[in-house]
Amino acid sequence: MRKKSIKSTRINEEVYREISNILRGEVKDPRISPIVSVTRTEVTPDLKQAKIYISVLGDEDALARTMEGLKSSNGFIRNRLASNLNLRNTPELIFIADDSIAYGIRMTKLIDEVNKGVEG
Repeated sequence: MRKKSIKSTRINEEVYREISNILRGEVKDPRISPIVSVTRTEVTPDLKQAKIYISVLGDEDALARTMEGLKSSNGFIRNRLASNLNLRNTPELIFIADDSIAYGIRMTKLIDEVNKGVEG
C-alpha cells in the first residue's frame, strides 16, 4: 500500500475545508439539508477526482434529497472550489453518502440497552 505524502494530506485537508465552507454558505439548493457535514475527502494523487463523504442528520429521505441536490449543484461547487484553491487541476467531485455517524449512534444505543439489562 502506498504511503500518503504530506502534499496529498495537505490537499485533502484544503479540499475538505473549502467544500465544507461552500456547502455551509454558498449552495442555496433547497434539497440539500441544512445539517449536512463533510466527514472526509480523498483526492487522487493526479488531482483528477475527489471523493467527498457526506453525512446528513435526518432520515433516508433527507439523505436521498441531499445527494440529489449535491449532484445537481456539482458544477457550481466545483467552480467555487476552483476559484478558492490554486490547484493544477480541479478534481471531479464524487459525493458519497457516509453513514458511519448513524451507525455509531445505533451501536451506542444497543450497548446502552445491553448495559441496562446487565445492571437491572
